[in-house]
Amino acid sequence: MLATPMHDGANHDLLGLVPDTVKRVVEVGCSSGATGAAFLEKHPGCEYIGIEIVPEYAQAARGRVTEVRVADIERMDARDFKALFPVDCWIFGDVLEHLYDPWQTLRSLHPSLSHAASIVACIPNAQHWSVQARLAVGAFEYESQGLLDRTHIRFFTRRTIMNLFRSTGYQVEAMGSRILAEESKRALAMPAIRALAAVLGEPPEAAERDAMPVQYVVRARRDAPSDT
Repeated sequence: MLATPMHDGANHDLLGLVPDTVKRVVEVGCSSGATGAAFLEKHPGCEYIGIEIVPEYAQAARGRVTEVRVADIERMDARDFKALFPVDCWIFGDVLEHLYDPWQTLRSLHPSLSHAASIVACIPNAQHWSVQARLAVGAFEYESQGLLDRTHIRFFTRRTIMNLFRSTGYQVEAMGSRILAEESKRALAMPAIRALAAVLGEPPEAAERDAMPVQYVVRARRDAPSDT
């Protein structure tokens, strides 16, 4: 099975969006359990369930979180899926882009979520300047990880991330950008991105802003007012 390499670094930007009041968390694609372990270190009284499709990764996560289940969220047995609830927060850390139908996955959670429950996600930005530059010269080549991870099935931008959640019954109430501190050639690429946006009748400033993040972190709730 083709899979992204297991990672052992906690996503603290993602955890920063998880409400402090949660008691039960489910992380889809928990990998080695690093993010769950970091969460439980600060919230030892909480229950943290990991769902992992790769058995070897699930084994590595066991003992670091409350429980790990080997499963594909898109093919999970209905009884096992319902048994996960109630859940205060669902975490999708670089996972939604790996799903065939992330829209359906989000819709499937909706009926069982309370109005206080939330979904927290980290999603790669397909509008990143480096992806645009590669497309401009026909160098859209898949890699073992990163923005062009060969296991990515779906690609999202800031605008389509907002649409993903809105179209499935959620309101995005917080959104942050993860921008790499040092990126060679970024400054050289931005004038071209601004110029292309102007040709297309789009605001150049917005095009440059949305080309900066390598990932977005998002918190959404069903029927919650949006402040973005």
